[in-house]
Amino acid sequence: MPSSPASDEERGARQAEGAAQVADQASGAVEPPPGDDERYLRALADLENYRKRSAQEVDRRVTEQAERLLLDWIEAVDSVDRALSMQPSDGLRSVLEQMEAILARQGVERVGAAGDRFDPELHEAISVRESDEVPARTVLDVARSGYRRGERVLRPAQVVVSREGGGSEREQEPSGEGED
Repeated sequence: MPSSPASDEERGARQAEGAAQVADQASGAVEPPPGDDERYLRALADLENYRKRSAQEVDRRVTEQAERLLLDWIEAVDSVDRALSMQPSDGLRSVLEQMEAILARQGVERVGAAGDRFDPELHEAISVRESDEVPARTVLDVARSGYRRGERVLRPAQVVVSREGGGSEREQEPSGEGED
């Protein structure tokens, strides 16, 4: 039985409509059931929020793992540094330079040097020493270097901090002067 032109057109229209639906489904656009628009939109928003939270969680875990690895590497750098301070060696100095270059490539920098102003974000005071030679709250000595990666402190420097000496002008002023 030959097909009529009208039935061919209807069949073509149905096939085109079906292809459009398959294309919409493949691209992620799904038509919500009638009357459930609000529930559909809420579920879609929840799914998007879940995807964002999951991506943030993965980023956070990757960063934490990288920082743990860097802290282990920093401990090895400390050991080589201590060995060099006990017995200087050109070979060991080369190894230390190479290790510090690896840290630098990872964006890690050493913090805490004698003469720096004490910053509780970067330094951990392990001792306080009186000194008239430098201003108060100045790092006098570094017991253990600190490190940071970008703005994040991986490990604070352990430092000896200065304070005003016992013979400061304020303490030497007579008690009766300047009082009205």
